Amino acid sequence: MPMLDLETHQLHYRIDGAEGPWLVFCNSLGTDLRMWDPQVAELSSHFRVLRHDRRGHGLSTAPEGMYSLADLGGDVIALLDALGIGSVHYCGLSIGGLVAQWLAVNAPQRLDRVVACATAARIGSAESWNARIAEVQAHGLPPLLGATAERWFGAAFRATQPGQVAAILESFAATSVRGYAGCCAALAAADLRTDITRIEIPLLAIAGDQDPVCPPGDLQAIAGSVGNGRVAVLPGRHLLNIESPAAFNAALLQFLQ
Repeated sequence: MPMLDLETHQLHYRIDGAEGPWLVFCNSLGTDLRMWDPQVAELSSHFRVLRHDRRGHGLSTAPEGMYSLADLGGDVIALLDALGIGSVHYCGLSIGGLVAQWLAVNAPQRLDRVVACATAARIGSAESWNARIAEVQAHGLPPLLGATAERWFGAAFRATQPGQVAAILESFAATSVRGYAGCCAALAAADLRTDITRIEIPLLAIAGDQDPVCPPGDLQAIAGSVGNGRVAVLPGRHLLNIESPAAFNAALLQFLQ
């Protein structure tokens, strides 16, 4: 179980594939690195795939206090530095997509191509995320399971793939309250709508056509704001990489190769 020891916490990571360019995947809020299993199964034959559990998620530990987007992006840079990796293709979903945008703005030399999925340059409002923090601190994560399942997966997928849905929701429920709340604080403060206009790295924005969290318009806005952006709209809700893995993998391969 590879772990990176940082000053305030540990990051759990995993590498798959032996050859090819580096491809880093960054998770959504309340998931662990296993959410990318449908991608690794196919793409590890083309890339060296690096995944990690965000601080406070999965097997990574949760430092005290609230986090910022710079903290989350800094964790990624620290991991790349520790592994001696210069530059990577980077794919992030939801809060992971915000980290992808932050890296493209603040550390463009570390990215070759960037993929921002089911995300926005500004997700929600400070008020909504602060209310989420208060709710989770008072009651924990299990009360959010039902609404989370509906936001993340379409009704047909929930009905036909109950095992996959249950596995993802299990990782959600296992997320530490401290880590979840800390990342909600990062979302409350994150607003990259002006900053992303400086991005010149080739960027693909992938939207789920039925995503209620970050609808296609949010991804089209990202692609239209950067210097070299394009958008793909695929079937699915928020976790479209799980709901439409074949289409998602094909879009990634086409863009990255």
